[in-house]
Amino acid sequence: MFLGEIVRHGAPRAVLVLLLTCASAAAGLALPAVLGHALDLLLAGAGAGAATGAGARADAGPWLALCAGLTALSVLLGALDGLVTASANARTTAWIRARVLGHVLAAGPEQRLSSGELVARLTGNAAQAGTVPTALAAALAAVLTPVGGLVALALTDGWTALVVIAGMPLLALLLRVFIRASGESSARYLTAQGEIAGLLAEAVRGIRTITAAGVPERDAARILAPLPELTCQGRLMWRILGSSTARAAALLPLLQLTVLAVAGLRLADGALSVGGMLAAWRYGVLATGTGVLVGQLNGLVRGRAAAGRLAEILEAPAMTYGSRQLPPGKGELQLKGVDRRGLRGIDLVVPGGSVTAVVGRSGSGKSALAALAGRLADPDTGAVLIDGVPLTSLSRDALRREVGHAFARPALLGRTVAGTIAFGSHLPAGEAVREAARAACADDFVRRLPLGYDTPCTAAPLSGGEAQRLGLARAFAHTGRLLIVDDATSSLDSATERKVSQALFAGARRTRLIVAHRAPTAARADLVVWLDEGRIRAVGPHAELWQLPEYRAVFDE
Repeated sequence: MFLGEIVRHGAPRAVLVLLLTCASAAAGLALPAVLGHALDLLLAGAGAGAATGAGARADAGPWLALCAGLTALSVLLGALDGLVTASANARTTAWIRARVLGHVLAAGPEQRLSSGELVARLTGNAAQAGTVPTALAAALAAVLTPVGGLVALALTDGWTALVVIAGMPLLALLLRVFIRASGESSARYLTAQGEIAGLLAEAVRGIRTITAAGVPERDAARILAPLPELTCQGRLMWRILGSSTARAAALLPLLQLTVLAVAGLRLADGALSVGGMLAAWRYGVLATGTGVLVGQLNGLVRGRAAAGRLAEILEAPAMTYGSRQLPPGKGELQLKGVDRRGLRGIDLVVPGGSVTAVVGRSGSGKSALAALAGRLADPDTGAVLIDGVPLTSLSRDALRREVGHAFARPALLGRTVAGTIAFGSHLPAGEAVREAARAACADDFVRRLPLGYDTPCTAAPLSGGEAQRLGLARAFAHTGRLLIVDDATSSLDSATERKVSQALFAGARRTRLIVAHRAPTAARADLVVWLDEGRIRAVGPHAELWQLPEYRAVFDE
């Protein structure tokens, strides 16, 4: 369970928090007894003769100093506790984010949750879950104060302790109701919060469409559609906390006043001194002081709910890798009996060093086939092999070194333009970066940037076609035996596409699998794979398939 992992990871620092809070609680528990004894000495000195009174006041001096020391120690321990707690929460939150993000990346591009939802959980939910170890330690220490106060009260005067014991079942019931009610509302609150974050992320990505449509108010309403639920659950959480606080505010002062009244009666009977009555009252306050505990439990409840939302991300299976390397070969690609969402019964052999175009109507499974060929996804059944080796048995380094991808909307992940082209399993040399950029027809516009190849990506306003050319350059710079091009030239003008195609189709050093939407691209390929409703309709040269009216209709969309 992920919550257990979080607690185990944060345990060393949480133990330090526990020790600090326990030490602070111990100082707080010792203070009433010391203060009561000092008061008794001072009162004894005030009612005695000059010589005796002076001696009593002198005896009270060290006890007063001890009171001051305990107070200063409590303040110091509280400050250290705050510092260590903040540091521990930050470290645990960083570990949670790294752990969950690592799993997201290991699971591959197919995620059950939207990108906005993932971001919301990796930011807000991770920060809330990161407080669980220290909140648990603080809650354990918070129990020490009322329990220790009750024990000290019993040692001071048993009758006053009985008053607190009689009220304990009501306090326990109050805490139980609070935990149950707040846990449910916290989970629903976080769910609504995640929905809004996901919709907001979608709106940011589609800001041009929203602006062009001229309906920002309508989209704002769509984004804020979960807001009533968020408001409802937020108010419910405050009502639960408020009602619990109100009940505690009614019950606890009543118990404390009853303790004070009984202590007063015990003082009148001579069973308690004035200092003893003061100590009994203070211990009664400590024994019934569950406010801190309620606050810690509230943090634990919210942290547990957040950890549960993060655990949902970890339920997606991570992609595993083998340890094999590829033998010598030309990059022959085989798909044997492959079934996958949108694809059925795919049997295909792509000859090594060839150029194979994948064509079909929208929704026929072209991108799904490209993803399986480069192991961005695994088939439900069947196997995908390169030069006779299943992709699942290759090491991550061997797979990503030999298989390159170019996408329709590439992500520019490098810090600079050169870093974007070099981004991959290995770092090509500077000249290799420039050579790849020239092959992708990107060198000219890169050189016109303010700092050329050293221009930060954030300072390089790129068109869709320029971004695609950088994505192609990155693929050219890293591809070994197999290059998969998934609609990566759709934003290029005709002249640039012809130049890029020359580099893409030239030579036989690598196998190329190209998702094609244009007839001229398919015509230049050695082989065409025609997909229709998730199945292979035909495989052959473009010229032969062009004789079929249904095939020609594919390019009329």
